[in-house]
Amino acid sequence: MAIRITTWNVNGLRAAIRKGFTTHLAAIDPDVLLLQEIRTTPEQLPEPWADPPGWFVSWHPAQRKGYAGTALWTRRPHRIMGRGLDKDDPDLEGRLLRARVDGVQVASIYLPSGSMSDQRQAAKEQWMDRFLPWAAQMQRTRTPAILGGDLNIAHTARDIFYAKSNEKTSGFLPHERHWFDRLLDSGWSDLVRNYFGDIDGPYSWWSNRGQARQLDHGWRIDYLLANHPAVRHFCNATVGRQAGLDCSDHAPVTVELDL
Repeated sequence: MAIRITTWNVNGLRAAIRKGFTTHLAAIDPDVLLLQEIRTTPEQLPEPWADPPGWFVSWHPAQRKGYAGTALWTRRPHRIMGRGLDKDDPDLEGRLLRARVDGVQVASIYLPSGSMSDQRQAAKEQWMDRFLPWAAQMQRTRTPAILGGDLNIAHTARDIFYAKSNEKTSGFLPHERHWFDRLLDSGWSDLVRNYFGDIDGPYSWWSNRGQARQLDHGWRIDYLLANHPAVRHFCNATVGRQAGLDCSDHAPVTVELDL
């Protein structure tokens, strides 16, 4: 059985729907869809998107209206295993939603951005510190597990077009990149990098400044990470640049597992 898993920061689901989300979703045809930055509650969505036909849907919106939030859509029933990093985490920004579907554990993750202020960078780093032990524990599960989402960090110079000029920019700071090293060292595999090899990109986010979008001068900050059991079933990966340009500032990223 093949299972196709897509992660997509939609930069506001209501806006994405107006910009062609339906058409691109049909073309991608995922079995599991991990959404980030939905910026909505289901009640705010037009019909029938609060309960889209053909999908089993779980929402994890932020407490603050119009901000952050994650969601999980699956073609077959899933079981929610947790919201937030632990049972004592209120996760008011809707940053993490974890479930099990078809024998695979999946998590939709929206790591905070630190680009707006020093305070937001500090909040991002606190979240990163708490995330590492959570991810290490999940990695050790004997069943296939996939972490998908916008991690707001470009891991290496291959993952950002202007590497040198961004070395002091949030999202490419040396200690953030070292944190990513530690995440992979704990046993997670970067499926897109493994599939595409040592090339620049493929980028998944583009600034609206200048001609970054048109020229593909982007960052690769959207990931699908696999534990060892999932890596054994990995088949291929794709990055939907056009869908990202049409609907969001992020591209959907998809992997396929042959179970």
